[in-house]
Amino acid sequence: MSRPDNFPSCGSSSGGAPRVLAAGPHALLVELADGEHAEAFHAELIRRRERGELPAVRDIVPAARTVLLDGIADRDPGARDRLARDLASWRVEPVSRAGGDPVEIPVVYDGPDLDAVAALWGVGADEVGTLHSRTAFRVAFCGFAPGFGYLAGLPERLHVPRRTTPRTRVPAGAVALAGPYTGVYPRPSPGGWQLIGRMPDPAALWDPAREPAALLGPGTPVRFVPVGEGGGPHAGAVPEPRGRTEPTPQAGTTSPASPAGPTPPAAGPRAGA
Repeated sequence: MSRPDNFPSCGSSSGGAPRVLAAGPHALLVELADGEHAEAFHAELIRRRERGELPAVRDIVPAARTVLLDGIADRDPGARDRLARDLASWRVEPVSRAGGDPVEIPVVYDGPDLDAVAALWGVGADEVGTLHSRTAFRVAFCGFAPGFGYLAGLPERLHVPRRTTPRTRVPAGAVALAGPYTGVYPRPSPGGWQLIGRMPDPAALWDPAREPAALLGPGTPVRFVPVGEGGGPHAGAVPEPRGRTEPTPQAGTTSPASPAGPTPPAAGPRAGA
């Protein structure tokens, strides 16, 4: 990344002043106060792009508390700096939770950390699935591995810490919690999140032959549907992803995967792994 040039702060009706930084000759990194502001800023960028009000930008990549605009058109050497200054005049509304039908993810709530999560929540193990499946989730951003979405929506009282000792292997389809996020592992990998269940057939999460390849892109509403031990009648009913107006880059959204698996951010503007 280039020298962190500061640009004027962006106006926001939802509170918090973003910080705009140069990220190389053709990119801008916008740092937001928290995940809610990052989601709202990302949604505003997409709206403006769809209306033709945004200069040509190759990639718009949301993360935990940042949004990266990469590949800003370089026909004019000053295009990036003008865009950075223009951001200061924007009014960014809070992200709307109303939207289309959610992507439904079937899940068997039989994870190895179910009892530990139940204890943290102060409920019985059989109530974890009920509370989790009643939550309206939304993909805040993607990263860690192709097809892995960080799903926001759990109330603060249901946030849980990562495991003290990460597992060396988490199976594909594992439904996991850490901090404010829920995630579904698209492939086997190390991981330190709390495992509460499993998606019987996780193949739909990432399909390179499909466009878009990721089932869960930023902004997608998601609902978890409890199914029985054998998968139940809804186990194979995961819908195709809805078309999106932008590519959803997986690499670069967070740091490369580490043996501890995806790391929900406790501080700082970006998530690592």
